[in-house]
Amino acid sequence: MLYFEDLLKADDFPEAVNAQAKDFMKAQGLSKVHQVGLVVPDVEKAAAKLEDQGFGPFFIATGSPVFWREKGGGREISGKMGLAYHQGVELELLEPVKGSDFYTRSLDPGGKIVVQHLGFLVKDVDVCAERTTKAGLPVWVRGQLKAWPSTTDFAYLEPLEDSGLIMEFINWRIFGFSFSPPPGLLKTVGRLEKWSGKRSIAL
Repeated sequence: MLYFEDLLKADDFPEAVNAQAKDFMKAQGLSKVHQVGLVVPDVEKAAAKLEDQGFGPFFIATGSPVFWREKGGGREISGKMGLAYHQGVELELLEPVKGSDFYTRSLDPGGKIVVQHLGFLVKDVDVCAERTTKAGLPVWVRGQLKAWPSTTDFAYLEPLEDSGLIMEFINWRIFGFSFSPPPGLLKTVGRLEKWSGKRSIAL
């Protein structure tokens, strides 16, 4: 397992993150990792701990995707995630969801924060996923999230053989136009959540 604390030990965090997917990025023509997916037992507790260390604040939300197809079969799931940026890299906190063990299998018995996946912003999730599938790296999960006026398409691939890490393709759209959530926006909403005393917004 790759632990978040191991990446933080590096002098250059973004460089350490990108190094984990160097060969994949070269093969797919990708320039950098956008997101580090971190699996934790409890998103709110993990966010509070990291915020005490100077991260965030995290924007935390709960809800269910529009659809979640795992190994080709549809499932009804619900879960919670937290988003923040660190040195230009998006951090996504994820806890086990109801309806799937996709995140559960990455939990660390000792409670450490595990790096489960690395995410890349792309123009078309399905085109990229089709290309990797033809190259021998098929899709594990294909899903979509909606929180008006934004839509997020994502595809998790099967784990890489050498590292066990999962690569993810992501496309955020607002009013139909691709975008990337500004760090300042996530921080502002996270602060508002903390100020209100309600750490999680239902989407």
